[in-house]
Amino acid sequence: MKIINKFYPHALAILGFVLISLIYFYPVLQGKQIFQSDIVQYTGMAKEQNDFRAINNTEPYWTNSAFGGMPTYQLGAKYPNDYIGAIDDALRFLPRPADYLFLYFLGFYGLMLVLKVDPLKAFFGALAFGLSTYLIIILGVGHNAKAHAIAYMPLVVAGFILVFQKKYIIGGLLTLFATALEISANHFQMTYYLLIFLLILSGYFIFQQIKEKEYKAMLYSFGTLAIAGIFAIGANATNLLATAEYADFSTRGKSELTYNPDGSKNTSSSALTHDYITEYSYGIMESFNLIAPRLFGGSNNEAVGKDSHMYEFMIGKGVPESQATDFVSGMPTYWGDQPIVAAPAYIGAVVFFLAILALFIDQRKIKYVFLSGAVVALILSWGKNFPLLTDFFIDYIPMYNKFRAVSSIQVILELCFPVLAIMGLQSFFKLDKKLQWKGLYETVILVLGILVILFLSKSLFSFSGGSDAYFQESYGPEFVDALKQDRMNLFSSDLLRSAFFILVTAAVLWLAIKERFAQNTAIIIVGLLMISDLFFVAKNYVSGKDFVSGREVEMPFQESPSDTEILKDTSNYRVFEVSGNLSSARASYFHKSIGGYSAVKPRRMQQLFDYQIANNNMEILNMLDVKYIIQTDKEGNEFPTSNPNANGNAWFVSQVKLVNSSDEEMKILNGLDSKNIAIINAKEFKISKKAFAKDVAAQITLDSYKPNHLIYSSNNADAGLAVFSEMYYGKGWNAYIDGKSVDHIRVNYVLRGLEIPAGKHTIEFKFEPQVIKTGSTFTIVSGVGILLLLIAGIYFERKRGIKI
Repeated sequence: MKIINKFYPHALAILGFVLISLIYFYPVLQGKQIFQSDIVQYTGMAKEQNDFRAINNTEPYWTNSAFGGMPTYQLGAKYPNDYIGAIDDALRFLPRPADYLFLYFLGFYGLMLVLKVDPLKAFFGALAFGLSTYLIIILGVGHNAKAHAIAYMPLVVAGFILVFQKKYIIGGLLTLFATALEISANHFQMTYYLLIFLLILSGYFIFQQIKEKEYKAMLYSFGTLAIAGIFAIGANATNLLATAEYADFSTRGKSELTYNPDGSKNTSSSALTHDYITEYSYGIMESFNLIAPRLFGGSNNEAVGKDSHMYEFMIGKGVPESQATDFVSGMPTYWGDQPIVAAPAYIGAVVFFLAILALFIDQRKIKYVFLSGAVVALILSWGKNFPLLTDFFIDYIPMYNKFRAVSSIQVILELCFPVLAIMGLQSFFKLDKKLQWKGLYETVILVLGILVILFLSKSLFSFSGGSDAYFQESYGPEFVDALKQDRMNLFSSDLLRSAFFILVTAAVLWLAIKERFAQNTAIIIVGLLMISDLFFVAKNYVSGKDFVSGREVEMPFQESPSDTEILKDTSNYRVFEVSGNLSSARASYFHKSIGGYSAVKPRRMQQLFDYQIANNNMEILNMLDVKYIIQTDKEGNEFPTSNPNANGNAWFVSQVKLVNSSDEEMKILNGLDSKNIAIINAKEFKISKKAFAKDVAAQITLDSYKPNHLIYSSNNADAGLAVFSEMYYGKGWNAYIDGKSVDHIRVNYVLRGLEIPAGKHTIEFKFEPQVIKTGSTFTIVSGVGILLLLIAGIYFERKRGIKI
C-alpha cells in the first residue's frame, strides 16, 4: 500500500501528460498528421534512401537524389546496434507531434522531482515548460530534432544535480541515459547550448565544494560525470563519428577558397560567415516579448481580425468583406530585428511573475544558477545587437561558430524560467504570512512596474518593420499606416493582457495568504492561469488547422507535368530545378537532383553553385550530367528543357590540368572543356601522366545503379583517365577494377576520376564507410558497459536499502 501511495501521484501525472498531449494535438486521434514545412523538405531529400531501405531492408548511407550526391548521416540514417534509439522509440510511443510534447512534460517533471518539488506543482511546471510558445512552434514548422533534443535537456540537468548532491549511482545512471538520449536526438546545436548551461551549473557546485573543502566529493562527482559522459558518447559513437567525418565535407567545414564569388578576398576560413551566424539575432527590446507575446507584432503571419485598422483600410478601398477577412488573417505585423518569425518566444506572464517571486523569496542559492543561465542565454540571443559578447564567442569559444540562428539559444532561458517559477510557487507556501506578503508585494511592484513603463514608452517606438518600404511601394503609404496602427494595438493589448494575468495570479496568492483559499486550491488556480495563458497564445500559431491527412504528409509533393515528361526517360541522369536552386527538395522527391534542402549541405556543391552555376556556366551542368532543366516562364508556368550536351554518367578525357590550390581549380572551371580536360589538384592527388590517348570508340557504360553501388563497363584501346559524374567523397567510396581495389581521385573540384588500363574492364564504386563499422563496435562495447553499470547500480542501491 505504501508503494502505491508513493507512486500513484506520479502515475497520475504521466497519465495527465499523455491525455493533454493527445488533446492538444487532437487531430492525431483522427489519423491526421501535422503538416511541417521542414519535414516536407526532409521527405523529398530522403525519398531515395527510404525507398532503398524498404526494398532491401538495409541502409545505403548515400543518396544521389540531393546535391548531386551526399551521405545520409544527417538524413535519418539508421545505424546498427542503436539500443538508445530503441529506448527513445519506446518513450515516444504517442503519434507525432504529441510524442514530443509528452517528452517535454516528462523530462521537466523529472527535473522538478529532483529539485524536491511535490507532484502537483511539478505537474503544472511541466505543462508550463512544454507549452512555451517557442517549443510549440518548432513542432509546427517541423524542427523535430530540435524539439527532441530540448525535451531531454531537463533530465540531463537533473542527473547533474543528483551527482553533485552526492547521489552518485542514481545521478550517474540518470545522467548517462539522459545524455545518451540527448545526443541521440541529433541536434548538436541544442546540445551545445545545454553544455554552456551545464558549465554554469557545474561551476556553482564546484564553488560550493571548494568553499566547504569537499575535495573528495568533487573528485567523485567529476569521475561519475566522466564515466556517464564516456558511455553516453559511446552509445552514440556511430552517429557522432559519422557526423564528425561529414562535417568537414559540409558547409560547416572550413572553406578552401580565399576569394568570394564576387572576386573579393575571403577573410574567413569558415564556411559560415559572421553575418550568416548572426542573421537571426534577437532584438534587445524585443526581449520583452517573453512576457507580452505580440509586443513586437507577434509573427510575419499574424491574424489581426475584423476590428483591425487593416480591415477598415481594405473595406475603405472597396475590397469585398470575405476577401478582406481572408487578407487580415495573416498580416506581417512583426517589426523586430529578425528576418522571419513564425511566433514570438513567449514564456508566459504568470511564469515570469512567479520566477521573479522566486528571486525575492526562495532561499536556495541554486536559483542564481537558473537566473544566470537565463541571462547568459538572453544576451547571447541578441547576437549582432550585442557584438561585444557575440564576437568573443564566435572568435574564441570552440565550435560556437559552427551554428547559425543565435537567437535559438533562448531555449535555455525557456528551461530556466519555468524552473524558477515553480521554485517561487513552492517557496511561497513555506513562508510565514509576513514574508509571503512582503515577497508578493515586491514582485507585483517590480513586474507591473515593467509593464507600466513599457506602456508609457509606447510613443518612443517607431513600429516600423524591415519590409515596410516594400509594402509602401507595393500598396501605398496608407497600407503601411494601417499596419503600424495594428502593431500599436497589439503592443497595448498584450501588455494589458499580461497585466491582467499577473494581477489575477497575485490576487489568488493574496487570498491564499488570507486563508480564503486552501493551499492546493490556490496552486491549482495559479497553475490553470499559467497554462491557459500559454495555451491560448500557442494555439494562435499551431492548431488543428495545421493537420492534414496522413497521405498528404507521406506524399507531400505532387508530380507536375514537367516531372511526368522527364520521368519518361528511364536512364540515369540529373535534374536542375532553377526555381528551387539549392533550397528546395521538391525535385529530389522525383529525380536525382543537384538541388536540395539542408542546413548541412555539401560545401563544394554549394560553392560550385555560388561561383559557377549562378553565373550560368552550363559546362558545370554538363559535367554533373544534368540532362533536364526545369524552368519557369513569365506567367509562372513550369516547363522542362532537355540539355543535349550533358556529359553522361562517365567519359574519358585526353588531357589533365594540374593545379596547386582550390582557388585555381575553381577559376579554371570558368572555361573548362569538361569532355576532354580534367582538373586535378596536384597537392592532394597524384596522376601518372598529363596526357592520355583517347580512342574515338572508347566508352564507359553504367550497367547497374544503386545509390551505394555503381557498376560500369569500360572499353578503351589505350590506358585512359575516366571522369565519373558522381560526387567525390573519399571517406567511404571505394573503387574496384575487375574486382581489385584501386585508388580514385577527385577531379573538376567535385567529381571522381579513375585511371583505367587499356582493354575491357568492369569498374565498381561501392560506398563502404569504415566509420559505420568502427562506430558500431564502440556502440556494442558501450552497450555492454552500460548494462553492467545498470546492474551494479541496482545492486548497490538495493544493498543500501533503496527500493528501485
